[in-house]
Amino acid sequence: MLVDPAASVVAIEVRRGGPLAGLGHDHVVASRDVQGYVLPHDARADLFVPLARLTVDEAGLRSEWGMDKPVSAEAIEGTRRNMLEKVLEAEHHPYALVRISRKDEATLRVAITLHGRTLEVDTPAHIEHADRKMTVSGSMTIAQSDFGITPFSVLGGALQVQDSLALRYRIVALRQ
Repeated sequence: MLVDPAASVVAIEVRRGGPLAGLGHDHVVASRDVQGYVLPHDARADLFVPLARLTVDEAGLRSEWGMDKPVSAEAIEGTRRNMLEKVLEAEHHPYALVRISRKDEATLRVAITLHGRTLEVDTPAHIEHADRKMTVSGSMTIAQSDFGITPFSVLGGALQVQDSLALRYRIVALRQ
């Protein structure tokens, strides 16, 4: 089964921290370009996410995450630039790679390779099968530091991004 990028989304909640957190913004970073294959009979999937195509603060996703405070286009672009260049170093690590295997009926073992490091976690998931379509959805929490990433900060850490990131996903795969 081939992943349908147009129907799939991975959204990551990025929260501000530090003593001057009130001066910053919370963000939602998303991919609507998840690519790869799902092999239901082998209970596995191999996916990749082109980091250069990540979006920041899509209005609908901000609303879903309860982020009502508006963010300027300049702040969004600055966040995206800092994220890709200084945090993810996307020029050197252009993709997030995800290998998934089914641990049991309700749990996936997910290995995420980002920034040259791999993190393996078990996470609950909801799996639906319908005719020629499979949908896998769920949520998990990861830490940037698990990938050797130092969360972005300015002013000596007075304004920073929290290490912990909440992630929600919906992956749709279609039988070809």
